[in-house]
Amino acid sequence: MRTALFQSSGRPGDPAHNLALLDAAARDAAASGAGLLVTSELFLTGYAIGDDVRRLAETADGPAARRVCEIAAEHRIALAHGYPERAPEGPEVYNSVQLTGPDGTRLATYRKTHLFGDFERAHFTPGTEPVVQAELDGLRIGLLICYDVEFPENVRGHALAGTDLLLVPTAQMHPFQFVAESVIPVRAFESQLYVAYVNRTGPEGAFEFVGLSALAGPDGIVRARAGRGEQLVTAEVDPAFLRASRDGNPYLADRRPGLYGALG
Repeated sequence: MRTALFQSSGRPGDPAHNLALLDAAARDAAASGAGLLVTSELFLTGYAIGDDVRRLAETADGPAARRVCEIAAEHRIALAHGYPERAPEGPEVYNSVQLTGPDGTRLATYRKTHLFGDFERAHFTPGTEPVVQAELDGLRIGLLICYDVEFPENVRGHALAGTDLLLVPTAQMHPFQFVAESVIPVRAFESQLYVAYVNRTGPEGAFEFVGLSALAGPDGIVRARAGRGEQLVTAEVDPAFLRASRDGNPYLADRRPGLYGALG
């Protein structure tokens, strides 16, 4: 399945503008043959928007989500978008990603479990479900967000649950670009899956996002790499190659879980 990575920060604080950008990116990605488009962390609203996080947060089936469903169905492409999710009941707001199928059906919502820094902890409640998956075009799709992928336990949990392609909307900032450059290919290799890591770009509030979005394969090789600016890149996720890689790589088969209990 050809997968498109939309590296963009959109216009922080302006969901309507960002939905229009998503519509255009979905059109372009579909025209290139992509079956899936992935955006950055909190793409719909922006990341460094302070108390506007709560004002702009919507439920998983809110107006913005319904518009995303329309965009997916119009262009016949699956979409994974980052947004602040308001709990249906109660005051909680989550840093979430939603996967929508090419027919406009909402397939899965994941809430970020590992919040990074004072900013996120001040505005979001951490999620509690570590592995969220959905089936898409014969692939098992998994969802994480940014800091989550830096914990190898999270990615290994997905590998053990059968995830083939792990989608990771992110807001990776200076000076941590080594995560995009080095950690992501290693995560793909050590857990034998594809990882689509899609970043924001440029200055935003106190942050400088580094871009460098990537789709890494189970051999640790990056299939597509964005630069530092706004960019749409695509690459293939090949189920046959994934099966062959898993057959040839002994990591998962050679694990000895009985030895790891003390690490919990």
